[in-house]
Amino acid sequence: MKIMNRRAMNGILAGTMKSLQSQYRKTKSNIWRYAAEVLSRPSRRRVAVNLNKINRFARDGDVILVPGKILGNGVLTKKVTLVAFSFSQTAIEKIRSAGSTYKTIEDEIRENPQGSNIKIIT
Repeated sequence: MKIMNRRAMNGILAGTMKSLQSQYRKTKSNIWRYAAEVLSRPSRRRVAVNLNKINRFARDGDVILVPGKILGNGVLTKKVTLVAFSFSQTAIEKIRSAGSTYKTIEDEIRENPQGSNIKIIT
């Protein structure tokens, strides 16, 4: 997969995409390849998911990957682990109040290199 022009891309985003691609090459886990593809989209086509959508599709104990940003619209009632490139401040507050946890994609790659038992919501 080809990385976009680096001048037009956030340095943190470029690093995350590089980590995802590297992890895919090591483990052949398609979840990391797909996440890198989604993150490499132009900014106006990037993924933004509200908490109400996560609440609708997740079950307690799930690890949910959003290859983009998690927004704070809605209510989260399930205890899940949310993994995303970025989070809005409102989303962080609601995730904490629901007793759920959140972390970056980089952290999840270190903790779960195979990408097992992860659900993607786009």
